[in-house]
Parts: sequence; structure tokens; C-alpha cells
Amino acid sequence: MNIGIIGAGAIGTAIARALARNGIKARIANSRGAAGLDVLAAELPGITPASVQDASRSDIVFIAVPWSKIPGAVKDLGPWDGRIVVDTNNPIEAPTFRPFDLGGRASSAVVADLVPGARVVKAFNHLRPSLLAGVPNAEGGRRVMFVSGVDAAANAEVAKLIDRLGFHALTLGGVEAGRLHQFPGGPLPTLNLVKFE
Repeated sequence: MNIGIIGAGAIGTAIARALARNGIKARIANSRGAAGLDVLAAELPGITPASVQDASRSDIVFIAVPWSKIPGAVKDLGPWDGRIVVDTNNPIEAPTFRPFDLGGRASSAVVADLVPGARVVKAFNHLRPSLLAGVPNAEGGRRVMFVSGVDAAANAEVAKLIDRLGFHALTLGGVEAGRLHQFPGGPLPTLNLVKFE
């Protein structure tokens, strides 16, 4: 299964670091083009700069761009043909952390409308980038990462990847369950929970 990352900010880079640390190859893209990612790629073996179109053709595609830029980032991509899109986003905008009005909808439901035909899974959104990029072991256990989405098979694929990265995947349920680890509003964002084995 190949992996693409759209967005090379704090979260996209943290995901790339976690993948590279575990010998998992991925293509990473940003709005400025592949040339701007050469330094990151040189630092991280197996992480290859790509166009947004190329990254979007992967089996698992991480969307890791600021909330207001998601529509532009995924515009004209697809058809998604059942590929897994990992929604790593929260409906806020840094540096003010102003929340967006989603009309009472879960953020992943909004993202799913932008990538019709994709199987959307919310994950990789509740830990700070430094923890996501760092060593997943803590206090004698593994840091927990939450997974939510409608498609059980897609949830399982993302959970398997999370486990491969050394974290403990905890699947909460469908899109509505994603509200639990959505920031702002959910009770779980920024919690650094550890699963003891």
C-alpha cells in the first residue's frame, strides 16, 4: 500500500518523519511544488517530493493543510475511487485558533464532501506535531492515537499503519465519534494518553 501526504507544514512533516523512522516510503506534496521539499526529502530516507496530483493517487492519502486551504488543496483531484483519505485536520486556523462554523457537522463529514468517493478516516489530528514525530513509547507503554470513520475496513487499515508506527490505535467509531478527538469541542484533543501492555 503506497502513501501520499498533501501538506508539508507541522503535521505533514511530522507524519513524514514518523513514516521515515519506520522505513515506510511516502510521497509528500505542497502548494509550492516538489522543488521546495528537497531539503526535507534529503533528511528523510524514503520520503519523496511529488506533485499534489501524484500524492493524491496513493492508496492512503493524508490531508494535512490548514482548514481554510483544504478545498483548494483537493480541488480537481480524484476520482478517489474508494482510496483512503486520512483527515488530520481540525476546523481552526492558526495562529489565532479561531474555530470555523461547520453548521453542527463533524469536521470529517465536511472533508468527505470535498473528496467524493474516498473513504475518509479521521486520525493523526489530536497529538501535537512534536509527539507525532517523536518516539511513540512513553512511561512503559505506547502513545494512543484515535481513529474514526464510517468504513470499518478503512479504519482498520489506518489503525494497522498507526500500530506499525509504534503507536496504539484506538478506534472510536464512525464520523460522529470523530467529534471526540476534534479540536475545538472534543474532550480528547492534546491528551497524551498511553496504553500499557
